[in-house]
Amino acid sequence: MSWHKYFAIQANNTAWTLSESLADISLNTEILDTAHASAWHWRVVGKEINHMRSVMLLALVHARMNMGPSAWAYAERMRMYFTEKADTPDWELAFTHTVHALAALAFGKTPEFKASRLAAFQSLQKIQDKADREVVMKTFQLIPQD
Repeated sequence: MSWHKYFAIQANNTAWTLSESLADISLNTEILDTAHASAWHWRVVGKEINHMRSVMLLALVHARMNMGPSAWAYAERMRMYFTEKADTPDWELAFTHTVHALAALAFGKTPEFKASRLAAFQSLQKIQDKADREVVMKTFQLIPQD
């Protein structure tokens, strides 16, 4: 395994774990740094799917840090990619809608937030594998439900 791939995986896993916190992470620069580090390393050694997954992570982290405009830009890119890709797995589609909802909320796009929140909920119900559903739920639970 190359060093780039190793660091891409390590930074990705760290950022995802930190992003799942129910606490306010808006001042946690470690999460921002690790998400961007992961994206950079995947850009060097990854395939298109790795790059787009890193864009999803960036959308999530920027949304959690109340960086609405950049969260929205990342979310729109990854949503287009994953929703138009015929072989997107059920869990990844649920993540796509979940992250898109959080980015819409961070950017103040209420109609888009509500639509993506509903799509996330519906996609979550369609996940076949219980373990996959539990993983997505960690991020889905960050979406305000009222």
